[in-house]
Amino acid sequence: MLDSDVNSIGQKIKYPDFKDPQVKMVKITFPPGETTGWHKHEIPVFSYIMKGTLTVEMEDNTVTEFKENSCFAESYGLYHRGTNKQDSELVVFVVYLGGDGHSLSIKR
Repeated sequence: MLDSDVNSIGQKIKYPDFKDPQVKMVKITFPPGETTGWHKHEIPVFSYIMKGTLTVEMEDNTVTEFKENSCFAESYGLYHRGTNKQDSELVVFVVYLGGDGHSLSIKR
């Protein structure tokens, strides 16, 4: 589904060296119009769009759409927000590679 050494904005994928690594997998459902709010990641995050289309806006105003059955490695260190701009629900499966007490995301 995904074979890449860079994330969705071209940053090199890198894995943190955690003493206590942890993987968290979450299925998130967004009703029409819902947004994640502005946030960033300091850990690797991978997303798969199970249903609908996710619109991601970066802090530099770049906008990318990820459609159903697509997957991507999320950006890190940069604020972004995801929005469901469709009239139907959006379902995203997310894998977080964290550990050592690091937050999954940091809100602006």
